[in-house]
Amino acid sequence: MIDLRSDTVTLPSDAMRRLMAQAEVGDDVYGDDPTVAALEADGARLSAKDAALFFPSGTQANLVALLAHCQRGEEYIVGQQAHNYRFEAGGAAVLGSIQPQPLDADADGTLPLDKVAAAIKPDDFHFARTRLLSLENTHNGKVLPQEYLRKAWQFTRDHHLALHIDGARIFNAVAALQIPLSDITQYCDTLTICLSKGLGAPVGSLLCGNADYILQARRWRKMVGGGMRQSGILAAAGRYALEHNVQRLRDDHDNAQWLEQRLSALGVEIMAPGAQTNMLFIRQPAELAAKLGPWMKRHDIVIAAGAVTRLVTHLNVSRADLEKVVSCWQAFLQHHAQLSGAPLTGVYFQ
Repeated sequence: MIDLRSDTVTLPSDAMRRLMAQAEVGDDVYGDDPTVAALEADGARLSAKDAALFFPSGTQANLVALLAHCQRGEEYIVGQQAHNYRFEAGGAAVLGSIQPQPLDADADGTLPLDKVAAAIKPDDFHFARTRLLSLENTHNGKVLPQEYLRKAWQFTRDHHLALHIDGARIFNAVAALQIPLSDITQYCDTLTICLSKGLGAPVGSLLCGNADYILQARRWRKMVGGGMRQSGILAAAGRYALEHNVQRLRDDHDNAQWLEQRLSALGVEIMAPGAQTNMLFIRQPAELAAKLGPWMKRHDIVIAAGAVTRLVTHLNVSRADLEKVVSCWQAFLQHHAQLSGAPLTGVYFQ
């Protein structure tokens, strides 16, 4: 199967599996797993933070990040479409009694700072205390501009807020900007890094921040069930991912841009701004989308077809795979045009 639904479907390579099998392990709850310790040191070094903490999932890492920043009855400001607001089952509110204040993001994925300022609650017992601004980088495949991050950082200093980055795909931002991770993370107090998307590890995320914050986060991790024992087997995959799979993210970006060009030539509507990283969004009639998904699946291609369809390139999708995708898409459009009697225009023929 060629699976373009998400980069969460990536599979560990043979080399990664060998490293996992050979990993030196211990009981990490006791602090005795050397491979976990080494991975956390890698995360701290790359992000230029004091410390990092290994989690089994990005959702749990994001939850603990919020729990360690906000007390019960306090508030974080976040995007309407941000993962740690919309797609994590309301964990911060349900488990932490933390109030989200969602805002609509601008087209480039940023939260307008004037709207953030207006959303900050007055120091009045009628309101939840606003404690945190949470950003997402990348957001729907869009890289947050460095100048925006610099302004957001100064904004949070001026308004006495902490700044957290959900960095599930932050290394895609690194690859797109071709800068060190620390150039981005200088503008946040804390961040999460997902190892199991484009980086190709089977599971795992890191939460990075200062030493006191990570000490507090370690307690929260235990409380929500994230303490693991011989987890060096999993951490070994994360270490391999950080060493071998960061630079190759550029291949995914190049493939997404190539796919954008070919689908656009077929007359497919590409949503702005196109493929900045490894994600491409297309818009199509719902009736067409309902037929496209099954057509592709019959040809061993899996997409989450809808009126807005996200296509995600990753390490298990090659350029040859994408050539097949374009060929099948072209055949689908030709077939649909013949059935509907509509003229077929703007079609790219290889």
